[in-house]
Amino acid sequence: MSAPATTRSQAESPSGPADPSLPTNLRRNAALVPTDTAAGRSLAAVIAILTFLAGLCAGAAEIVATNAGQWQGDVAQEVTIQVRPGPGRDVDADVARAETIAKSEPGIAEARVFSKAEAERLLEPWLGSGLDLSDLPVPRLIALKLADSRSADLKRLRTRLTEALPGVASLDDHALWLQRLSTAANAFVGIGVGMVILVLVATGLAVTFATRGAMAGNREVVEVLHFVGADDDYIARAFQRRFFGLGLRGGAIGAGLAILAFAVAGLLARAARSGPAGQEVEALFGAFQVGLRGYVSVILIGVIASLVTGVVSRITVRRFLS
Repeated sequence: MSAPATTRSQAESPSGPADPSLPTNLRRNAALVPTDTAAGRSLAAVIAILTFLAGLCAGAAEIVATNAGQWQGDVAQEVTIQVRPGPGRDVDADVARAETIAKSEPGIAEARVFSKAEAERLLEPWLGSGLDLSDLPVPRLIALKLADSRSADLKRLRTRLTEALPGVASLDDHALWLQRLSTAANAFVGIGVGMVILVLVATGLAVTFATRGAMAGNREVVEVLHFVGADDDYIARAFQRRFFGLGLRGGAIGAGLAILAFAVAGLLARAARSGPAGQEVEALFGAFQVGLRGYVSVILIGVIASLVTGVVSRITVRRFLS
């Protein structure tokens, strides 16, 4: 029988008295690297907290990415014609002509003309309410809904408007706004991914220090194992199994708490959606819904935290023994 097997039989034999000369960790029914200790519970708690924070970052990034995609899809389906009043011009006639040109273009599903009062109300968030804007040249707007953004020839529509109403009508396809929205969403998602990576790095550092502490506390066990012929790979596997168990416990708790937090927040958001304030918040920031991909990401982070714990502990033990 090999030396590691002999050691295990002495330490874990179900019958016979324990050898008092062996260290506590090698006596009967004792784990080689005990996890039910204050240090082990503290490490599991740290991993749970870090996993929870990483799950929140991943879920928030998923919410932003989903809402940004929906916003971009909605905005890309609409374009706006702006008709500016001019001296000696009949703005209502110009609006009617621009509407006729727009409706004659293929790919335009609907055209909605904003009245002068509606156009003035759009300026209230910037100018305030109660102002008399009758003497100001407030542009008139025509909102066009596209049946298919690929079938609509916006370049030709812009050219026709410029030729028919030079210096009066212009077409805004919101391309600049879409580009800024995409840049902001990608930046936020990138920050979320970076935070997840930083949290996993912090998890690895915590495991490194915990493993070194465990090695120092079990120095007698390691010496006995070396004395009876156990190699470094056997010892590293023992520590890896124990720390992987701690990482799995902490990762599961952290991921579960993150999923629970998103579920509760989603329920609260849906409950507040019935009020006018909740509807305005949803219109501005989008629906608070993580989705299946977000929950899978949170679970995956918990699994990765467990794997990082096991791998880092093994590497740390091998370096400590060498």
